[in-house]
Amino acid sequence: MSKEEIDYVYPIPEDKYNDVIEHLRYNFFADEPLNKCVGLCETGRGHSELELHSILTLQDNLSVMAVNGNGQVIGVALNGIQHEGDVDEAIKKLETLNDKKFKQIFSMLYDLNQSLNLFSRYDVTSIFECRILSVDNNYRGRGLANELFKLSIDIASKAGFKVFKVDATGVFSQKISTKLGLETLIELEYRNHLDSATGLPMFTPPSPHTSLKVMVKILQ
Repeated sequence: MSKEEIDYVYPIPEDKYNDVIEHLRYNFFADEPLNKCVGLCETGRGHSELELHSILTLQDNLSVMAVNGNGQVIGVALNGIQHEGDVDEAIKKLETLNDKKFKQIFSMLYDLNQSLNLFSRYDVTSIFECRILSVDNNYRGRGLANELFKLSIDIASKAGFKVFKVDATGVFSQKISTKLGLETLIELEYRNHLDSATGLPMFTPPSPHTSLKVMVKILQ
């Protein structure tokens, strides 16, 4: 049996955005460790805020996808630009939302990023973020995630970014990031992130996921 042909497409054209969202509904939105532990959404179902987040990221034209011989989207790295002040604006918007589970996750992510002062630390006004790394369940174990991540680093470098960043919420993205030269700026163990009302951990992701790492690679 011959090896299936897989193509990597960058940038992702607008007429494939719906296919990317459909891929994420079945392979990422429900399975990402934090989303899964709070039951943010069901496999195959949409989530308005996650989909808006994904579309806005796609519109930065820095994302890359893997497609099989039939043109099916089987993997994506959704990459976007974080500008100075974006996190402050995102926190303000978060306060207006009613989705408690979404707010729990993104409040933690935004607060941790805000505490790092990345723009002053690296003397930049924009940062390249790999925001979502997803591979179809039927294609895992073939190195697609690694290749999508490598291509993303190359895209960032050629576009002139100094800082490549990822909020790695699970052990698999953390391993890929480490393998490709990213360093951990901060690690938050989920067991230590407590709900102020109950005193219990706010997130208990399934094994083997135990922590969130903000990781970076300096490109210039």
